[in-house]
Amino acid sequence: MDSNPPRRSLLGLAAATGALAALPAYTATAAPRRPAASAVPAGDTRHTLWWRAPADGTSMIEQGLPVGNGRLGALAGNDPGRELLLITDATMWTGGLNDTLDADGQFPYGRDDFGSFTLLARLTVELSGHDLSAVSDYRRTLDLARGVVSCSYTRSGVTYRRQIFASRPDDVIVLHFSQSGGGRHTGTVVLEGTHGEGEGVSFGAAFPGGLRYGAAVTAHGSGGRVRVDGTRIAFTDCRDLTVVVSGGTNYKPDAATRYRDPSLDPAHLARTKVRAAAGHLAATLLRTHVADHRHLFEQFDLSLGASTDEQRSLDTWERIRARARDGAPDPELEAAYLQFGRYLTLAGSRGSLPLGLQGLWLDGNDPDWMGDYHTDINLQMNYWLADRAGLPQCFDALTDYCLAQLPSWTDLTRRLFDDPRNRYRNSTVKNAGWTVAISTNPHGGNGWWWHPAGNAWLCATLWEHYEYRPSRAYLERIYPLLKGACEFWEARLLTTTPPGETREVLIADSDWSPEHGPLDAKGITYAQELVWALFGQYGTAAAELRRDTGYAETIAGLRERLYLPRVSPKTGRLQEWMSPDDLGETTHRHLSPLVGLFPGDRIRPDGSTPRDLLDGATALLAARGMNSFGWANAWRGACWARLKDAGKAYQLLGNNLRPSTGGTNGTAFNLFDIYEVERGRGIFQIDANLGTPTAMIEMLVQSRPGHVELLPALPEAWADRGSVRGAGVRGGFVLDLSWRHGRPVEATVRSVGGRATTVSYAGTTRGIRLAPGGSVTLRDLAP
Repeated sequence: MDSNPPRRSLLGLAAATGALAALPAYTATAAPRRPAASAVPAGDTRHTLWWRAPADGTSMIEQGLPVGNGRLGALAGNDPGRELLLITDATMWTGGLNDTLDADGQFPYGRDDFGSFTLLARLTVELSGHDLSAVSDYRRTLDLARGVVSCSYTRSGVTYRRQIFASRPDDVIVLHFSQSGGGRHTGTVVLEGTHGEGEGVSFGAAFPGGLRYGAAVTAHGSGGRVRVDGTRIAFTDCRDLTVVVSGGTNYKPDAATRYRDPSLDPAHLARTKVRAAAGHLAATLLRTHVADHRHLFEQFDLSLGASTDEQRSLDTWERIRARARDGAPDPELEAAYLQFGRYLTLAGSRGSLPLGLQGLWLDGNDPDWMGDYHTDINLQMNYWLADRAGLPQCFDALTDYCLAQLPSWTDLTRRLFDDPRNRYRNSTVKNAGWTVAISTNPHGGNGWWWHPAGNAWLCATLWEHYEYRPSRAYLERIYPLLKGACEFWEARLLTTTPPGETREVLIADSDWSPEHGPLDAKGITYAQELVWALFGQYGTAAAELRRDTGYAETIAGLRERLYLPRVSPKTGRLQEWMSPDDLGETTHRHLSPLVGLFPGDRIRPDGSTPRDLLDGATALLAARGMNSFGWANAWRGACWARLKDAGKAYQLLGNNLRPSTGGTNGTAFNLFDIYEVERGRGIFQIDANLGTPTAMIEMLVQSRPGHVELLPALPEAWADRGSVRGAGVRGGFVLDLSWRHGRPVEATVRSVGGRATTVSYAGTTRGIRLAPGGSVTLRDLAP
């Protein structure tokens, strides 16, 4: 078997699908526009998280504060005497195409073959005489609205301050050390590779798979001396010091070049970028960064009510612990937690690869599950928030990734899916289109186990973005993905007659309900729901684009024949498998059979869903329980919100806000969600940080094309007064909403492409029509 398909083959696939993506790589860019010289606006205290202690350098994933420009990221430790940054680039991946199957017909899944997300570099700034024991009045902050990590402290009567930010316009990370009171900075700057490259002011190397990478640092100060001293930068008696670092890889999102740009020298480019940025004052770099960051951050705002003065007096970690201990709501903390999810999206998903299991942040080179793209909930959950929370631009990374991978995914499916050793191969002996494994990498490769329905779920996620922001150009881009997934399922579906019935139906071939139950079940609810949704999405797309009329009719015919899930007469719950028996764990972490409730909406409590089906879905959700991993709680919370059970949805938010101690499930010191892998050991997984805020928004606003419901699951803790501005509404609208005493006061609906929808609250419905760009304000909505 040819482990490297010919370039001509991949080019042909790309041309046939129109799938070459516009995803930018690490490249030289024009000098950014600089905002007019003015003071950087102060941060809003509602959006400022703060702590009384720096990170422990041995627990950076739980205590380091994240910065990121969408491609380049870092965790900052903020120790007064030893600033530590763990630096990542979203494309810093080992491994490769990984297209040789194991003996069971599945792909290898290791750090060398499939590959792993890894650190790019470590940066350390040592400051002589600034040990933590020698300072007082220490305070550390993360300003979500400005995208700046800072700390301040007093030493010998002098106030010292540092600011750290990852600038997208300049494509660098900046550390600025300042003081007031006549102090000085003396010490060293050390940049180290994390794969054996050693230390130096710059470095470059390559992985065995051919990916080249590099990084560089420079520094300048005022009133003192800064020089290169061997492999380090030494600074002496500087009033202020600015350190600039950058780096990246020669990854290119193009299957035809095997995802590499052989002409790019990452180390040279890093040196060019840091020199260019260092030619500007730190204040100029900060002003440029903050203007760029605020432009997106301020597209959405949220108030859930007022916290007490006592709560506000506590630092962020103390508030997390107090909320769990006392059981009292803390509305401003809860709103800030949602904004933290938006901050992670903005910092981790712009202009590069999408957010994987750990987003853009690592504390080592061996993340669990390789830090990969899990396509059976985790990758999708990472992108539920973007459109709902006013960050549609941050969704583009997922679209671009899927388009860039499509030629390779299609090639691997055609060559390898029907391997006789693959337990999930098609019994029909037909093969077409594309699908993926549960794990995917950026090199066109698959990892852990084939995942036939993964194509439909990825398409559903891409489709939902279209519903939020209707665009013919976007629909043209994703059409090849939709059609290819339909072709796969047209070849895969089996005909059967369910027991006790006479009508033939179409069902999915052998699969498992991720990651649950028997490995060879047919007609699993998960696949049936996703394929039913996929066929409908494709039909709408084909009609809108006026394409493939005949094929669209074929797919519509298949959709009419699809078997749809039933309620078990034995358990009263929605069947997860095509069986009345529960074939797995009742409280399993995955809600795979409820994908039609959320994020889908075939099952909904508005009278359109048969009562027995709605009750069966509710019973299944209740049986799953209220305590699980963070991402599983987030999914549960969104489902309970869809069922309008505010109490349970809010309880699940509280479950995820419990402080994580000793690796337990919950929220870490730095607000990262911790997944308890085993007793005494937890890891950061970003999905809950994005899925939980999604559930919170679903408590306030729910929508589908043609309909938006206000305050469907408003918990008592937020009922007194609140507001949301810039919430996305499916159908092509954005909503501003305020409420008091649990009832809406005013709602403004603005069109971002939509023309008509209905707005409802407590059974009262208003129809509106708008031209694109128009808006209308509704009052007196409560009956």
